[in-house]
Amino acid sequence: MQVEKQARYALLLAAKDSEYVKKVYGGYYNVFVTAFGAEGESWDLYRVVEGEFPKKSELENYDGFVISGSPYDAYGNDHWIIELCFLLQYLDAMEKKVLGICFGHQVLCRALGGKVGKACTGWDIGLRKVKIVKDLSPFSFFDGLDEIPPALSIIECHQDEVWEVPLGAEVIGYSNKTGVEMFTIGGHILGIQGHPEYSKDILYNLIDRLLNNNYIEEGFAENARSALQLAEPDRKIWEKICKIFLKGR
Repeated sequence: MQVEKQARYALLLAAKDSEYVKKVYGGYYNVFVTAFGAEGESWDLYRVVEGEFPKKSELENYDGFVISGSPYDAYGNDHWIIELCFLLQYLDAMEKKVLGICFGHQVLCRALGGKVGKACTGWDIGLRKVKIVKDLSPFSFFDGLDEIPPALSIIECHQDEVWEVPLGAEVIGYSNKTGVEMFTIGGHILGIQGHPEYSKDILYNLIDRLLNNNYIEEGFAENARSALQLAEPDRKIWEKICKIFLKGR
């Protein structure tokens, strides 16, 4: 009897765990695996923000990779960001599945030849309706949905954005705030500017931390909190999209 190979994934964590996430969830690793993982899979953690990377000899063993968000700039020249760009170029050449979230979306774009920078319209914090572009191919990671919705609500928290996608990339999602909310390259690269893994409580805490560190003003923070109370993100659909992309199911 042939034994099915255990699926193996790697989380490339580009942020340090906040005290809140450690206390409530045990760390960002658990947030991501809860959102995108499944029973019987193996998920490894690499804290790339601390210089921890998988060895090149191990890359072939993985079915896919997820790059997290980060407080760092994807266009920065910190040593670990440069090393991450080289790794992403290597994974692209291998045609490994790579899912980039927020900073991960931006650094994927940079690594593969696109341009990123400060958002022209400033911070985007809260819920955002992402309009889905339906008439593009390949679109296989939406095939598992009952129907492709015209728009999906997602949690956002960023002040940088993709300015220009890499050659050969297709923009498959946009909003009235950000021109590139989602992009794909072939069937193996997917970038999402929002946070499909976030719950609202994580964003509430993040708003408080940004306010306390003077990154945003009180009025902006209050507006973001108020808007969050009025609607819910389409988390289940986003999680399903990410799972279909990573696993083909």
